[in-house]
Amino acid sequence: MWQEVLLGGVFAFGCAGVLVPGVPGRWLVWAAMLWWALHERTGLAWTLLVCSTAVLLLVQIVLWLMPARRIHDSGATGRTAAWAGAGAVAGFVLVPVIGAIPGFMAGVYLCERRRLGGHGQAVAATRQVMRAAGASVLVELFGCLLITGAWLGAVLAGGT
Repeated sequence: MWQEVLLGGVFAFGCAGVLVPGVPGRWLVWAAMLWWALHERTGLAWTLLVCSTAVLLLVQIVLWLMPARRIHDSGATGRTAAWAGAGAVAGFVLVPVIGAIPGFMAGVYLCERRRLGGHGQAVAATRQVMRAAGASVLVELFGCLLITGAWLGAVLAGGT
């Protein structure tokens, strides 16, 4: 029981780490899955580890193919990243898997709406943030949330 709680914390920290520069979010999520698979030693655990590895490799390939842009050039702040991450998690929970994408953009919009005050300005700022680096952060966060959701589903279904 305690190991699952600790692993859940590592998964959550890894997902949050995607939003914080310098924190290896993807590596933390993968390491948590590796730890769980090595501890459980079931077919489901090994399958999830292999699938997690494939998802993170695909995320890395997509990131390499995307043009490099800087999020600071868009005027986004750490608060924007926090709102975007919270929106992605809420969207992921409300509409499993695909809800992370509109939730992420809604989080950026809400933060910019609070900061700038108007709808038109917030929409323009959201577009600018998404063009600057939001898409790459979203790809990485989506991959980590997908892996975390698969692990959580396996644990709750009694696959341990």
